[in-house]
Amino acid sequence: MDKRVLLIGNKKSFMVNAIGKGLEKEGYDVVGVGPNSFEIKALEEKPLVYILYLGDLTMEDSEVFKYLNEAIDVERFMLYLIGNKDELSVGLTFIGKEKVQESYLRPLDVKMLAETLDTVFDYSAVDENLKKKILIIDDDGAMLRMMKTWLSVKYRVYMASSGKIALSFLAQNPVDLILLDYEMPVMSGPDVLKEIRNTQALKDYPVIFLTAKDDKESVMKVVSLKPEKYLLKSMPKEKLTGAIDDFFNSKKKNN
Repeated sequence: MDKRVLLIGNKKSFMVNAIGKGLEKEGYDVVGVGPNSFEIKALEEKPLVYILYLGDLTMEDSEVFKYLNEAIDVERFMLYLIGNKDELSVGLTFIGKEKVQESYLRPLDVKMLAETLDTVFDYSAVDENLKKKILIIDDDGAMLRMMKTWLSVKYRVYMASSGKIALSFLAQNPVDLILLDYEMPVMSGPDVLKEIRNTQALKDYPVIFLTAKDDKESVMKVVSLKPEKYLLKSMPKEKLTGAIDDFFNSKKKNN
């Protein structure tokens, strides 16, 4: 397994060098570049993982932030940020939060970072066709992208911005789980689930509501449609992705 990562930061920084050496001790091949797009573009073989160290960077470094924000959509790398609260705030002024895999407050525990990256590389070695398939249905583009960013480490993720698009996709593509927004215009989440339950080929698909609504009335409205569970959009990343992992783990135990 090729455990190469790109570490972006001031090459004279003690912390950048310490992070690089720490990752090398954990078995990683660390490619170091300065915080500018020219050095990054010049790399012939770009790694799967980019780590941006924000210490010493300011608003004046907006060029590299903007570059990463655009390049991630084309090159599909996984982006990790390291900095204090103010530094992270600067970076996230230019880089969409939904595009960032994880943000770490410094001082950084390099072993913890390495353990996280181990999972990324372990799952990247798995054949895409063997990964569980998840369809996320949500009219909020930022939410769609953030969930895809989080879940793509382990799963094969598809996105639909409306119920109509989702149903058309499902008619041609089987999935293992549907994450469904509760409130959407034109066709609400409950309406989409009713249609799924009334369609012979789709009726047994597991559906989890991904919602901002946690009131009892909303839950009771769809209890007869038998969603697997309800996950709040406000949940921390670890709890949200952990609940989805738990769902698949429980299915595996029951089979």
